[in-house]
Amino acid sequence: MKYEKIRNIVLDAIKQAVAQGLIHGTSGNIALRDDEDDVVAITPSGISYDGMTAEDIAIVDLNGKWLDGKYKPSSEVPMHTAVMRARPDVRATVHTHAMFATIMAMGENPVLRPITPPQCEFTPVGIVPFTMPGSDDVADKVVETLGKDGRSVLIKNHGMFSCGKNMKAAMNAAVYTEEMAVTTFYSKLLGTYEPMPEEAEAAMKALIAADQAV
Repeated sequence: MKYEKIRNIVLDAIKQAVAQGLIHGTSGNIALRDDEDDVVAITPSGISYDGMTAEDIAIVDLNGKWLDGKYKPSSEVPMHTAVMRARPDVRATVHTHAMFATIMAMGENPVLRPITPPQCEFTPVGIVPFTMPGSDDVADKVVETLGKDGRSVLIKNHGMFSCGKNMKAAMNAAVYTEEMAVTTFYSKLLGTYEPMPEEAEAAMKALIAADQAV
């Protein structure tokens, strides 16, 4: 099977996302860029993740052209490939409709701030206005909102998009962004919301970056 390694990594990640409740049904999609051939393995469109095999994972080029795989690639190919083209540091991308991230993206002035130190690695979390799923427009807005070093954004009425230098990093961004949304939701509901001070957030981000640079 061509591109077996990256297909298996994507398959493992999508099953992990389902097990953690980040993805339900056939919503959400995950992609990984090949380091050598500049192709992208991405989950297929409208196929149940239960029983999915590595052969079911689609292969596209960096412009989204379908190259290999028996099932059509996700309709969100433009979003994943646009981020990878704009950000050479990004090798893996995760898009989910995680419940609390979706909830916290709504409202007139949505803001997601870190509650615990590990969440600081993935802030600031920008908010992308709603645009039709699968369009070049939403892809462009996600790229713009992520900027040169963003790790996660929330998309109004749509969910979350996270990225990283490898699949582990992208999945961590998705997991901790959802955790940030969960802790924010419940603390606001209880009237106890108190995000980390901005100076502490900045210090934690610097500490995490220094640890990762070693």
